[in-house]
Amino acid sequence: MSANQTQADQTAAEQRAIQKQVDEADKRAKESKSFKEDDEGGAMQAGARRYPEPPLPAQHMAKPGSEADLELKPMYDAPYYKGSGKLEGKVALITGADSGIGRSVAVLYAREGADVAVMYLNEDEDAAETKAAVEKEGRRCVLISGDVRDRAFCFGAVEKVVAELGGLDILVNNAAFQVHSPSFEELTEEHFDETLKTNLYGYFHMCQAAVPHMKPGSAIVNSGSVTGLMGNKDLLDYSTTKGGIHAFTRSLSTHLIPKGIRVNAVAPGPVWTPLNPSDKQAEEVAKFGADTPMGRPAQPEELAPAYVFLASPQLSSYITGEILPVIGGYSSR
Repeated sequence: MSANQTQADQTAAEQRAIQKQVDEADKRAKESKSFKEDDEGGAMQAGARRYPEPPLPAQHMAKPGSEADLELKPMYDAPYYKGSGKLEGKVALITGADSGIGRSVAVLYAREGADVAVMYLNEDEDAAETKAAVEKEGRRCVLISGDVRDRAFCFGAVEKVVAELGGLDILVNNAAFQVHSPSFEELTEEHFDETLKTNLYGYFHMCQAAVPHMKPGSAIVNSGSVTGLMGNKDLLDYSTTKGGIHAFTRSLSTHLIPKGIRVNAVAPGPVWTPLNPSDKQAEEVAKFGADTPMGRPAQPEELAPAYVFLASPQLSSYITGEILPVIGGYSSR
């Protein structure tokens, strides 16, 4: 037997030994599930306080969805987050800020020293609660109700903010429309058009309205999505718009470098807001976020610090054109 053959046989034997070790470990794992899986539902808790885990309340609500009507209230106020003047003296305009991520961003921006304009569709009760939360932080708040698909409304809203709050330093594009489609064949043109007009045209209109009022050092933060990174078979139209938002962010960031305006995006994974109970059926809502590596959806206050980071000139002055995923971990499955 040649030396090469002897070495090959030895290597094969070593590989079989490793395989045997792994086979035995697989068998033990199958016979005895971990404490985490049995006793904690598989959800990871690594925050300042404990967050809800599936099963969540099985609730379905009509569009556009009201946070006031949710059985499980989203956690948005981030009581352990301490402000330190990162946005002192700034004026921020946030679309879709009546509830969910937008509301939490409004609260943390105010805690960091910014006055905030809250844009929303028609959820007046939710918007009033956001305004009260911003004012509780000692900052001014302006409420503006309307449809971001309407170009004239977007330009008028920006003019109102500049007139009432004295300028515009931060634009957060967050308003969105999302409804799943059970099959590609059943996705109607009206449905597709509604999603694109809200999620893409709305961002386009708001940016064009805001940029002429923004000075060097200003920032635009767009809400993308994990669906724009990985796709989603039930959200073809929504995923398309979120991928478009990522490309829009990167392209606009380069275009606005000469003006000193940074443009970035946050790409959230599943987050507990009115958006999803007003999309999915109740039985699906109960399982929302369970398939993430962390085993649960995020709460809005877990996303909002990323928006502070990308808006603050002290924290991200050398960052533009980036997509920041906050998705509860990556999985190879």
